[in-house]
Amino acid sequence: MTPTEVPRGLAGVVVTDTALGDVRGQEGFYHYRQYSAVELAQSRTFEDVWHLMFHGRLPDAAESAAFAARTAALRRLPTDVRAALPGIARACAEAGPLAGLRAALPLLGGAHGMRPLYDIGPAERSTDALAACAAVPVLLTALHRLGRGLEPVEPRDDLPYAANYLYMLTGEEPDARRARAVEQYLISTVDHGFNASTFTARVIASTGADLAACLCGAVGALSGPLHGGAPSRALDTLDAIGTPDRIGPWVREQVLAGGRIMGFGHPVYRTEDPRSRMLRGIAQEFGGPLVEFAVEVERQVEEVLAELKPGRELHTNVEFYAGVVMELCGLPREMFTPTFCAARMVGWSANILEQAEDSKIIRPAARYVGPPPPQPVPAVLG
Repeated sequence: MTPTEVPRGLAGVVVTDTALGDVRGQEGFYHYRQYSAVELAQSRTFEDVWHLMFHGRLPDAAESAAFAARTAALRRLPTDVRAALPGIARACAEAGPLAGLRAALPLLGGAHGMRPLYDIGPAERSTDALAACAAVPVLLTALHRLGRGLEPVEPRDDLPYAANYLYMLTGEEPDARRARAVEQYLISTVDHGFNASTFTARVIASTGADLAACLCGAVGALSGPLHGGAPSRALDTLDAIGTPDRIGPWVREQVLAGGRIMGFGHPVYRTEDPRSRMLRGIAQEFGGPLVEFAVEVERQVEEVLAELKPGRELHTNVEFYAGVVMELCGLPREMFTPTFCAARMVGWSANILEQAEDSKIIRPAARYVGPPPPQPVPAVLG
């Protein structure tokens, strides 16, 4: 087959068909299956959206309760995995919980006996995926607490996904308002087209590897600052600006110096990011100085960008207000990206399950640009 030239970074290249969802960047719209992701975040639970991504439809009331109970029962970690977490936390003390998760996932897969996707059928693949998605929040919160010298908090079966996550993180049952705000954030970040981590997961799945290996690769891709590492960095931007009178000068200096303003711009959206719009609304329901400052920063940044980069649509992305909402809900900044990861596990797993139905390995080509071969191999001198 003759190689086909494609844009740098595969921008806009369609690599497969999917029934899981899509991002329509020109419209500022994205969906899970046939439903608006924002509407789902506003009206359904995290477990309902998880069911939708795995089974292709929203559950009725009885199915919703049964699915929530089933996934809650999977939160308990295998004994050997739990025993290994203190050592992982010590080894990853500087790198943090996301690095620890990359070490813990293979242990989880081994403890659950996860076999290569190529060797098992849809039912076993789905069972593996449910186990991984249920366990990852437990792993992340345990690694975070161990890294701070605290004992992990055991999960509770009686709490929904988001409330249980906050409970395991803080040791205190969250109030309904904060639990719902975090749940809406989690739903809004379950899936988002063929981003770098999702594509990574599908590439690994195309080899027939086990589910834990696919998820481990996805976590590695997500850890990059240009992908999932931006929510805390967006808050760092607010800290660096400090006060409203410094917004304009700070932004102007950054843009003219060629710097990037974290929390603004998106590789797909050419209009306002719908996730940012929804999260701004959630933040404004909380109110307070941080929210007022963030809204003013957004306004002035967009004004300066419109002046200095005319013709380009540069708006806040999901990370900007995600950081604000998580700060308001009491999450430590080092857990912002891990929290994103906990939600995206469901989207990654749904993509892995879909990819596993296709036996074709993903194997693109590269254009060689080095010295022309073949050249004589020089003799060893001396």
